[in-house]
Amino acid sequence: MKLISHLAISLPPLLMLFSCANRITGKPPATSLVIDAIQNKATSSQSLVVPPPSRDPRIDVIVAAVSPTRLEADIRTLAGFGTRHTLSDTLSNTRGIGAARRWIKAEFDRIDRASGNQLEVFYHRNMVKEGTNQRITKDVEIVNVVAVQRGSSYPDQYIIMSGDIDSRASDPNDYSGDAPGANDNASGMAGVLEAARILSKYTFTSSIVYAGLSGEEQGLFGGQFLARTGREAGWEVIGVLNNDMIGTIEGIDGIIENTTFRVFSEPTPATETDQERRRRRSTGGEVDGPSRQLARYVDRITDLYIPNLDAIMIYRLDRFGRGGHHRPFNDLGFPGVRIMETHENYNRQHQDVRVENGIAYGDVVEGVNFDYTALLTAVNVATLAALAWAPPAPTNVRIQGASRPSTSISWDPVAGDNLAGYRIYWRDTTAPQWQHNRFVGNVTEYTLKNIIIDNYLFGVASVSKEGNESVVVFP
Repeated sequence: MKLISHLAISLPPLLMLFSCANRITGKPPATSLVIDAIQNKATSSQSLVVPPPSRDPRIDVIVAAVSPTRLEADIRTLAGFGTRHTLSDTLSNTRGIGAARRWIKAEFDRIDRASGNQLEVFYHRNMVKEGTNQRITKDVEIVNVVAVQRGSSYPDQYIIMSGDIDSRASDPNDYSGDAPGANDNASGMAGVLEAARILSKYTFTSSIVYAGLSGEEQGLFGGQFLARTGREAGWEVIGVLNNDMIGTIEGIDGIIENTTFRVFSEPTPATETDQERRRRRSTGGEVDGPSRQLARYVDRITDLYIPNLDAIMIYRLDRFGRGGHHRPFNDLGFPGVRIMETHENYNRQHQDVRVENGIAYGDVVEGVNFDYTALLTAVNVATLAALAWAPPAPTNVRIQGASRPSTSISWDPVAGDNLAGYRIYWRDTTAPQWQHNRFVGNVTEYTLKNIIIDNYLFGVASVSKEGNESVVVFP
């Protein structure tokens, strides 16, 4: 959050003030001792190491490349198919889900050619039988459109950005009426295409998956199928960034605002065992699962690279009683978050296009702010790039310190020529975000002197020589 970076900026002059007070009184001020302890400067046995840079200038270039004009063109094209309902026409070249997914694949193919064949583009197909649920009124083929950009060093380590292809009107089973779905979710799908255009020009160490998922409005089918494919193939999924409605700045609450967005994340994995739950009860970590760490990562990257935009962390899986396409990945134990606008407008989602009592209903292009869509797309490309250039996260992270004055953390070494070392994070047990950190170099164990384990929560991240970090791993 912005508050953290502001505090970090204010510490040096604050310490200078304490230093002056020390010279005047001849006594170290109490507050100075507290800051020294928090920053872990009270150590004689561990020398300070020089950290890599905190920012990667390549990511600034990537963020600047996001084009509101291209996003607008893609959103208008997708909305122009009339409806993208999962059960809609598949034969027409101008209307329905079939035309939409063929156009998306053609765009991925065009991006692939422009990048020198950096992408593997394919349809991902599965059948769903009539009666599977109340929204499947006939047999239907669920077709995802996927593009994979292979990593150079860790090709089996994946970061996934997804957007939904399908749309719906007021009646979820109306597959012939107009449902332009400009914001829900042509905006998210356009963001995925734009990310592929920009990032396919670079080479990353980990793989990136750009996914157009189908069947979201009928029961999250596309995400279920892709998540299941990933599990069966043994994918190591670093994280899923599900973009679902990233274009509205005017909410049903009457607020117009373009400086924030929401990140939804579950606290701990749904696949957690009883033994893991019992361990959390005695050691903490109830809000420190992998998806929550991914959400914190999105927030940190936003603060680093996108001025005047702030992530609002929502500590729940999704909106109250509702779902999105990150959930099927969460259900199988993969970390994933939902990225979306702050202020929803319910008159413009899941509504027939009409004017009623002077109120315009329907998810039409006029309700989308393309500059805001570009901002949230920039959040995605920055996060994807930082993660795909980062070393793998440390594994087997262990912590000790019960009934001791200091906290010791250890982990298994991460392989890779680009590894600079590791950064330890810690925060108050009531703090939503990491407050303190220390780069400790290329070591596999470290003791935080005079930092008592009872009072803080801890984590470790791997750091590349360019300063890109893995997601924090909770011990």
